[in-house]
Amino acid sequence: MMRKGKQLRVTVSLPTVSNQGKTGVIVLVPLIGITVSLEDERKLTLSRDYSDSVLKAGGLPVMIPLCTDDEVIKRFSEQLDGLILSGGGDIDPTLFEEEPHPGLGEIVPERDEMEIALVRRFVDMNKPVFGICRGCQILNVALGGDMYQDLQAQRACVIQHSQRAPRSHASHSVQIHEGSLLHSILGKTSIKVNSFHHQAVRMVAPGMKISAKSSDEVVEAIESVSGSFVLGVQWHPECMTSSSEEAEKLFEEFVKACGKRKWRNEEQTGKEKS
Repeated sequence: MMRKGKQLRVTVSLPTVSNQGKTGVIVLVPLIGITVSLEDERKLTLSRDYSDSVLKAGGLPVMIPLCTDDEVIKRFSEQLDGLILSGGGDIDPTLFEEEPHPGLGEIVPERDEMEIALVRRFVDMNKPVFGICRGCQILNVALGGDMYQDLQAQRACVIQHSQRAPRSHASHSVQIHEGSLLHSILGKTSIKVNSFHHQAVRMVAPGMKISAKSSDEVVEAIESVSGSFVLGVQWHPECMTSSSEEAEKLFEEFVKACGKRKWRNEEQTGKEKS
């Protein structure tokens, strides 16, 4: 028997991208892949905040199950228009040639392997990638950077980066670099964000640059130097899209970038068929 409870209703603004064809308007709705977490070695989980935020921004979310098969990863990369690397547990330090620190938490090597493969394929295909919290870190590691395994132990004088407050609460400020993609999206040099992490980007990967830092100089956002939408943020905007204009803009611009990529693919396919 199902219990009746409060349901969250999401307003979906579709379509986001359209193309006028010979037979009318062709609706192109971008498919957004979202990676998931693994609990108890059997259960795949994802907060609905991610899918709700994608739907609200005009995309169609697709959950990506854990799989390291090359052919499966290739097919996901071909079919999806954009990739969201979701938050979750810690990252295997052997991926950047370090021994595990005592402060390292639980890792899921299969997830690390899959996400690294997805990142490299999406970047090679010039498809948008949006990393959130852990996703920002694995994006950096996948492209050749490294990270702090435990901020409190490995870096002195840090502010509280794992807040004791509701997930939608903005607990500390970040300073955004002018001229960055992040700055062009938000139009601000300082915003307040939520924070739930004990790991963070340390050495930034080749081809990437820092686009935001917290007041204690911890890296809060990285992005591609090419200007394409390959962006990682250390906070959780998916928890704030109902209350924060900045969080909403991040998803809107990401989905828009995915839509433009889809339109180019469809246009190229049409030319090849004609």
